[in-house]
Amino acid sequence: MKKIYKAHILFTKEKNRFEVLENGYVAVDAEGRVAGVATDLAALADDDAEITDFGDCLLIPAMNDLHVHAPQYRNQGIAMDLELLQWLQKYTFPEEVKFADKAYAERMYPRFVHDLWRFGTMRACVFATVHTESTRLLMHLFREAGMGALVGKVAMNRHCPEGLRETAEEMTQGYEELIEEWRQGGEESLVRPIITPRFIPSCTPEMLRACGQLAAKHQLPVQSHLSENKDEIAWVQSLEPESTCYGDAYDRYGLFGQTPTVMAHCVWTAGEELALMKRRKVVVAHCPTSNFNVASGMAPIRQFLDEGLSVGLGSDISGGHDLSIFRMMVYAIQVSKMHYQQNFHSPFLSLSEAFWLATKSAGSFFGRVGSFEPGYEFDALVVDDSDLNFDNYSLLERLERYIYLGDDRQIVHRFCRGKMIEEPEFDR
Repeated sequence: MKKIYKAHILFTKEKNRFEVLENGYVAVDAEGRVAGVATDLAALADDDAEITDFGDCLLIPAMNDLHVHAPQYRNQGIAMDLELLQWLQKYTFPEEVKFADKAYAERMYPRFVHDLWRFGTMRACVFATVHTESTRLLMHLFREAGMGALVGKVAMNRHCPEGLRETAEEMTQGYEELIEEWRQGGEESLVRPIITPRFIPSCTPEMLRACGQLAAKHQLPVQSHLSENKDEIAWVQSLEPESTCYGDAYDRYGLFGQTPTVMAHCVWTAGEELALMKRRKVVVAHCPTSNFNVASGMAPIRQFLDEGLSVGLGSDISGGHDLSIFRMMVYAIQVSKMHYQQNFHSPFLSLSEAFWLATKSAGSFFGRVGSFEPGYEFDALVVDDSDLNFDNYSLLERLERYIYLGDDRQIVHRFCRGKMIEEPEFDR
């Protein structure tokens, strides 16, 4: 049965402008895809349509997080006085070792998934750990919640604690088990594996080669980190001397756009690496809070957009301290304004561009997600901003105030692929 929802509808077909339908309607078909949007009910309705009126609420696409580390959830908001490599060794790796114990994962992962739901993030690219059982648990939790996720069992076998190392053969076997379970659930599952070499320094050539072979064999997407920190870049150059740049080190192993690829950070990406990303259609996950917190720098997002790269936003918990993608929009705009102060020929991000990064642009990595155009999967949030509202604000001004001032308390309904997603209540 077709379902029709009435509200004030706002979304971005294009990055430079909002589509705004005051007291508009969006029709959703039985497969959870948008059938149409209109200001006139007669243009959408049929005799058996079920109509829900959300009154004066805003109806917007749901959020997408292109880069987040589930096992770092407990660490968010601490160790923010360290740079990247020291932060990894002193805080991040010791926390991730704990996920060898599935009971620990059963305590932490439900809280992580619940908080993604709370902040309106219905799709995420997620790093787990090297541990197959804990990664399997995380995938099951997303399925149970009805939320979409690309979940990566992290690959690493050097420059890390013993509890986070495994051989290329062990990594491959663990992935094959997870891939087989996913395929049994159907190719259209909302939760899928993603090949996840942590980054070049943590993976030997043998491990990187095995990751590339897995991605090619199963035609799975890839996620990792790229050009986040200057010390990291120098380290990669010493480990992969035959590579012409950090991105080329991935490319030589089939991990840079041979299948859909998202690379987090790209703070120092330029020149040959930028050109290679364009050719390979590699997606950038911009993580502004993390880049500040671990003293990496400011990614040149305006340049990436001008060059035609695909860009989305990531919370990067726990380098980032905040799971809200709404607040990532704010931080992304603020970072671009700092770039603007350095180069007045480079305009800072507009509200519509930041919103587009969080919705349609990021959503495209998951399929036809992030917009209310016909054929897109209906991932949506219903926002009751009445406690933020004053008379005579336009709908765009209301949305802007919510992005800057609102929080999860104003999100009254969440949808993923057409299904209303209730608050997860995990029996653990």
